[in-house]
Amino acid sequence: MNKPVLVIGNKNYSSWSLRPWLLLRHYGVEFDEVRLNLDTDAFFAEIGRHSPTGKVPVLRDGTLTVWDSLAICEYANERWLQGQGWPDDMALRAQARAAAAEMHSGFAALRTQLPMNSRREPDGYRWDAAADADIQRIQQLWCGLRQDNREHGDFLCGRFGIVDAMFAPVAIRFAGYGVALDQAAAAYVETLFALPAMRQWREAAAQEAESIAATESLRSPG
Repeated sequence: MNKPVLVIGNKNYSSWSLRPWLLLRHYGVEFDEVRLNLDTDAFFAEIGRHSPTGKVPVLRDGTLTVWDSLAICEYANERWLQGQGWPDDMALRAQARAAAAEMHSGFAALRTQLPMNSRREPDGYRWDAAADADIQRIQQLWCGLRQDNREHGDFLCGRFGIVDAMFAPVAIRFAGYGVALDQAAAAYVETLFALPAMRQWREAAAQEAESIAATESLRSPG
């Protein structure tokens, strides 16, 4: 049986690619990876064969194409994870979905002013009040979920799931830009970074030769 194919951008820059990639890797789903170098002639020549939107990530499973990061995670949860991507408890599952949806559609200032760059080191760069408000809201969200659910596990809603995959690129952003975090948020970042799949992604990103300006125009439509 053919493995599914996940088409992604550069691991260094493609925050939207990281989300489904991390979920699939963490749960041991076997897939073939196609990595396209963002913002190049080769990318624009190739992406149309894979994605109806011309953006990454996109999953192909047989004749099925799924072209949005959160939709890919939802499909993977039903197809391969036996529902493990969301908490078992209905109320907790609703919280996780609300947080994932907020990340999926919000935090525009953070995305624009602190684009993901996995190799980035803090250098004194500063952002405006709108991005700072996003940062504070994310910390509030993380800390509230962790406080309410810490007896269930080390992640936002217990075990690692879709909501954590959605926030994984934010952890990379916070580290790369030297964002000051409260103790609970900093501990959550370290929990994400300790995941073997997350380490694998960051190590691969560090080995990439390409260097581009990260651009939100090339992310998934979600």
